[in-house]
Amino acid sequence: MFWQDGQLIYNGKYKIEKYLGGGGFALTYQAMHTKLNRRVVIKTPNISVQRDPDYPKYVERFKKEAQMLAMCCRDSHPHIVQVFDFFVEEDGRYCLEMQYIAGESLWEYVQRQGKLPETEAVKYIHQMGLALVDLHKKGVFHLDVTPPNIMLNFNSGIPNSGKAVLIDFGIAGDMSPPSTLSRSFGNKAFAPYELTRKGIRHPTVDIYCLAGSLYYAITGQRPTNSFDRKYEQEKLVPPKQLVSSLSYTVNQAILKGMALEAKDRPQTMEEWLNLLSFSQVNLTELILASDVGVDYQYLENLLKAEKWKAADEETTRVMLKVAKREQGGWLDYESIENFPCTDLCIIDQLWVKYSNCHFGFSVQKRIWLECGGKVDYETECCLGDRVGWRNKGRWLEKDEYKYSLDALNGHLPTTKNHHSLIWLNISLFFSRVQSCNF
Repeated sequence: MFWQDGQLIYNGKYKIEKYLGGGGFALTYQAMHTKLNRRVVIKTPNISVQRDPDYPKYVERFKKEAQMLAMCCRDSHPHIVQVFDFFVEEDGRYCLEMQYIAGESLWEYVQRQGKLPETEAVKYIHQMGLALVDLHKKGVFHLDVTPPNIMLNFNSGIPNSGKAVLIDFGIAGDMSPPSTLSRSFGNKAFAPYELTRKGIRHPTVDIYCLAGSLYYAITGQRPTNSFDRKYEQEKLVPPKQLVSSLSYTVNQAILKGMALEAKDRPQTMEEWLNLLSFSQVNLTELILASDVGVDYQYLENLLKAEKWKAADEETTRVMLKVAKREQGGWLDYESIENFPCTDLCIIDQLWVKYSNCHFGFSVQKRIWLECGGKVDYETECCLGDRVGWRNKGRWLEKDEYKYSLDALNGHLPTTKNHHSLIWLNISLFFSRVQSCNF
């Protein structure tokens, strides 16, 4: 019997607000913690599972999964749903109290909005990748990193300000009775075919699922499911055929992540994230690789400390130093055209890493390409509007920029020098970034 809306459970500690849904193993409810006045999610085994002769075995797994989730959330990872409590209801029903994520799933968001801009889609998927890197280090595999399980929490309705949070992992994996389909097969378009083999737990499964989720976010379409590819010889349509503006880098990352055979995929989540060009690179080696011997250690320290305004100013300083334009105070056509790609990449990777893919030249370049990628003022205005450098048709002054992670995607670095950008031509600068292939 389902709990009813308004029903009090666990001696009145929780008030059921509504039924959210369920799968082969668990039912999910939105509830209010009456003592803390905190909205939460309650998960409990499905009625059909409770009647199964092996129910005690499933409960033991349920408890182990709860302990595992609590362990994973001990450090309060920003992109992993938190577990608050595990308890037994009066009727003997085991329950898990979890964090309530206000917002909507990636599945719902794309269904409502349509396909997402490349920059926004990559941002969410990269956040999920970072969560999975952490889980994999602890020996935990999600096995169902699909759009319905990626929740997006938006900042006061600001476009492109969402934070992705991974939910619903471990609860049903390897726990459903033989008579029910596993949750992964409910999302078979995103699952690799080898997941049918019982006990398969490997990073390549999560890589396939996450690459498939990126495919869906960027194209608005589900990818060809792996069973049809394996046994019916159907082909996976490259996402770039569906979205011609998609960058080569992201197109290849999706295709490699969704390689049919596990051995042909990147073997770790870090490797796959590298393909997105948002790599967890060895920054110490990268910093030492400056073509002109510029030291980027101070910039890294500022970014690591999230001193965004100081880091923006330091970025301006080092760029002028690289180009030998300290006295001029801005980059002319020649210095932009000849700016060393290695140093552009170093600055970009530092911003990308420490902002969790929110800031950086490569982020801005993707938006510039989405605006048309032309070297003209119209494209510059589009970019300025998208990243928050313009407001109501007016370019912002230096003191009007927002130096925090609440800013729009790609807002920093601004490389402002006094009252103007140090780039003589914004589009020309991003044309140079594009030619550097990062």
